[in-house]
Amino acid sequence: MSAILTTIQARLRQRAAYLRTKSELENMPLEVAIDLDIYKPDAAKLAAHAVYGR
Repeated sequence: MSAILTTIQARLRQRAAYLRTKSELENMPLEVAIDLDIYKPDAAKLAAHAVYGR
C-alpha cells in the first residue's frame, strides 16, 4: 500500500511541476521567448519533455 501512495505522490509532484513549467513558458515575455528560441505554442510539449523526459 505504501508503494502505491509513494507512486501517487511522485506523479502528483510531476504534474505540479509540469503545470508550473507550462505556465511559465506560456507567460514569459515575447522578447525572452525569442531570445531563447522558444515557440510559445509549443509550451506543453516543452514542459512535458522537461518534466517527464518525453
